[in-house]
Amino acid sequence: MSVQPKKHLGQHFLVDKNICRKIASQYSSKETCNRVLEIGPGMGALTEFLIADELDVWVMEVDRDSIAYLKKEQMLPENQIIEADFLKADLANYFGDKPFSVVGNFPYNISSQILFRCIEYRNQIPEIMGMFQKEVAQRVAEPPGSKQYGILSVLLQAYYDIEYCFTVDEHVFSPPPKVKSGVIRCKRNDRGKLPCDEKLFKQIVKTTFNQRRKTIRNGLKSIVKGYKFDHEYLTLRPEVLSVDQFIELTIAVEKVISAKPQ
Repeated sequence: MSVQPKKHLGQHFLVDKNICRKIASQYSSKETCNRVLEIGPGMGALTEFLIADELDVWVMEVDRDSIAYLKKEQMLPENQIIEADFLKADLANYFGDKPFSVVGNFPYNISSQILFRCIEYRNQIPEIMGMFQKEVAQRVAEPPGSKQYGILSVLLQAYYDIEYCFTVDEHVFSPPPKVKSGVIRCKRNDRGKLPCDEKLFKQIVKTTFNQRRKTIRNGLKSIVKGYKFDHEYLTLRPEVLSVDQFIELTIAVEKVISAKPQ
């Protein structure tokens, strides 16, 4: 039995065992978090090496053919093979409030959404490690000051330290994608809760980057409308601000809008 990759699910199955082994070896939190949730395992090419590394592996898959294959092969206890959509599932049903890391050869068509979902569970997820479309992987790891640096970069780097591990060529997949892939490792940093209103922080990041060709002053107009607000960053563009500077900006905006309109 084998599973045919489905285009509508963005499936590109890894067929190179050496690459699978190399990806699995990038997981670095084994001593502090042995439980990992693999998203989109397909036929278990990566799963095999995660299990071999003595990790407590759970998998989550929406493809019923892949679920049937994994159960038939008995790679994992049946209760650890979950047929569910990671973007919609209530993860507390499986892990309660216990920590778990997220790994995988992530479907490229929803990879950014997977990362945003991980941010929601950041207090339970100490590490995110896996393969993305190279462009997405680079964007996530990109420092301030480049065109690639954007909303996802800032929001993920606010809570995780990110390392670009290596690039993967197209020929190790079936079917081969039209783009190269990149493996990244995101480890929860020590910021804990941000020292600002996190909802406002997210709003400021999104609003300013949605007008990234304009200055931050223009991007903030809808947020500080009716308030007198001045700050040294207003003449800059959002892509030059670090996470800490966005936090600083958020604290300043927070102080202003908590007062009465001028």
